[in-house]
Amino acid sequence: MITVNLYYRGVNGNARAFAEEMESSGIAESIRKEKGNLRYQYFLPMDDPETVLLIDSWTDQAAIDAHHASPMMAQLAALREKYDLHMTAERFFSEEIGEDEKFIRR
Repeated sequence: MITVNLYYRGVNGNARAFAEEMESSGIAESIRKEKGNLRYQYFLPMDDPETVLLIDSWTDQAAIDAHHASPMMAQLAALREKYDLHMTAERFFSEEIGEDEKFIRR
């Protein structure tokens, strides 16, 4: 699994408005239905009201590439422009938890 954390930053509440429009327009739900998508969920950092975190997980790079080639990317890019957002990203590859399992409360 590949997970990308995308931090959307704006001003005057634009990052949150962007995430709300992604949800209300159905774009986010359409992305969730794409083949290989495992998670597409927005979060609000407690210490930064001008940032929204998107956790975006996919089965593999091929699924991400197909997503990037989809028509939804144009809609997503237009919303980023509308809200004048700037982004940073972190990319993670999942592996077995191993020894850390003993610290996980289930």
